[in-house]
Amino acid sequence: MKTIQVYDPAMCCSSGVCGPNIDPILPQMAGFLHQLKEHGVSVDRFNLSQQPLAFVQNPQVKNLLQSEGVEALPLIFIDGQLALKGSYPDHEKRLEWLNVHKKGQH
Repeated sequence: MKTIQVYDPAMCCSSGVCGPNIDPILPQMAGFLHQLKEHGVSVDRFNLSQQPLAFVQNPQVKNLLQSEGVEALPLIFIDGQLALKGSYPDHEKRLEWLNVHKKGQH
């Protein structure tokens, strides 16, 4: 894993960790992405309400939004390949991705 791109649904701030009703997965995801950055992974995160152009400029994202609507979000790409659609990775999946990344650093 060299790059990860997260296309988030519309949220009030870039991480979604704001407002009165915070989804508990969002702070976990923010921490996970920070951890990846510390390990040298390039992380890009796009919020539909703040960076709509990024969603249109990626042909895969644009096509998924046209065919499935915003219900397809979040979209997570690892090294340009769609890794997860419609949800954030749970704890087990984050550990799996982190372990795969660490093994790939040898």
